Amino acid sequence: MLKQHRELSMFVRHTIENNEEADIRPSKTYQSFVAAAGGHRELNFIEKNVRNYITREVRNVLELDDAKEFGKYLADARSRAACEYFGDVISFDTTYNTNR
Repeated sequence: MLKQHRELSMFVRHTIENNEEADIRPSKTYQSFVAAAGGHRELNFIEKNVRNYITREVRNVLELDDAKEFGKYLADARSRAACEYFGDVISFDTTYNTNR
C-alpha cells in the first residue's frame, strides 16, 4: 500500500461523486467499497484517498459552478471578460458601514 500505488478507478470516482451528491458520508462510502471488495486488503486505496478526492475534485467543481452563476450577475462586459480571463472575481461590500 505504498502511496505511489494507490489510485481511484473511474468507477470508484463516479461512485464517490454520486454518494457525495446524495450526502452520504465518506466513511460510509469507503465501507461500501470494503464490503464489495471483500476486505481492506483487496482495495488499492484507503479512506483518506476518498476524503482527499472529495475535497479536491467534487467540492472544487461545486465552487466553479457557483462562480459561473455569480458571473451571470456581473454588471458590464468588461467585468465578465476579466472574470473569464482570470477565473476569479473580487467583490466589495459597499454596504458594510451602512449595515454596521
